[in-house]
Amino acid sequence: MQRYEYSVVEIREGLVGGKMSGGKVEKVLNDHAREGWQLKALTSVTVKGRIGPGGTDGLLATFERPVR
Repeated sequence: MQRYEYSVVEIREGLVGGKMSGGKVEKVLNDHAREGWQLKALTSVTVKGRIGPGGTDGLLATFERPVR
């Protein structure tokens, strides 16, 4: 029976606002792919900041790979 492990990565442009750049998302995806991870889900979220109320738009990328 095949076993899998998972990695969830929070992707956001900055701590205070800012647009999500395609280049940043692409880099995260390619970096994980080089390590054998396959993208399973990409979810839009509002990530709460460390300072003050409100949040920043971001993404949660969920990756999967077989346990080695």
